[in-house]
Amino acid sequence: MTKAAQSVYYFGFYLLVVGLTLIFTPNILLEMFGLDTTSEVWIRVVGSLAFLLGIYYIRVAPTENQTFLQTTVYNRILVFGWFAFFILMGWVKWPLILFGVVDLLGAAWTWFSINRK
Repeated sequence: MTKAAQSVYYFGFYLLVVGLTLIFTPNILLEMFGLDTTSEVWIRVVGSLAFLLGIYYIRVAPTENQTFLQTTVYNRILVFGWFAFFILMGWVKWPLILFGVVDLLGAAWTWFSINRK
């Protein structure tokens, strides 16, 4: 696998871990980042989506599909942007941006790997 594909592949495992944590023990993760705990099902729905996205990343990254790899860069930058927007709107506390920073760093890793020639 190229470095770009590896960056997406490994990011998929991060998504699996975050997803499983949000599904089975969401409040532990929320408390770690100073976010309000919840008993609502939505956090588990988000976890299941993160988990499924992780599977997608792990399965597709090895195919070296450039469109897919580039799209993950754009989408992970957008995750950071949306999280920043949610914070600015006062809908969520600032620690959420830490998840966005992980996405932004992953996007940068993939982008630099794609553009390294």
